[in-house]
Amino acid sequence: MAMSGMRQVAVGVGAIERTPPDAVLKEGVPLLLESVPEHRRSAAVELAHWGYGATAGAAFALLPARLRRSRLTGPVYGVAVWGLFEVAVAPVLGLAHARRSRPRERWALLIDHVVFGFVVGTPPEAGIAGPDGDGEPGGEPRGDGSGAGGTGPEDRRRGA
Repeated sequence: MAMSGMRQVAVGVGAIERTPPDAVLKEGVPLLLESVPEHRRSAAVELAHWGYGATAGAAFALLPARLRRSRLTGPVYGVAVWGLFEVAVAPVLGLAHARRSRPRERWALLIDHVVFGFVVGTPPEAGIAGPDGDGEPGGEPRGDGSGAGGTGPEDRRRGA
């Protein structure tokens, strides 16, 4: 959804003539879009884009945890998703924009895929705080000497 917002701005300022989801549905699989009532096609294009993004986000979750912890992995992944579309998907579907030089549009799409990468990539310090704000789910303090508490549920029952 963050990319959709960026995409609307890019279209509004004239950096992008036609969004990739729109091109994919209108040029790559037109029969699919023609099966949608005309007054619902804009919504169908947007939902398709969200579906692509959700699929790419789910695929990101399959990367090894040690890679996902890096701040750079998300943006690099976003650029890779964009590159895959530019190099493979658009030419295979025969999209018109794949055959034109369009540097301003490519930069705009690259930037919104970097934003996508920041959204799907989780920075190492982004933990979910428990009710006590201790960074542990369920509010259980850690008993590891980290300064985030010191006793677990069994220790509290024993009076420790």
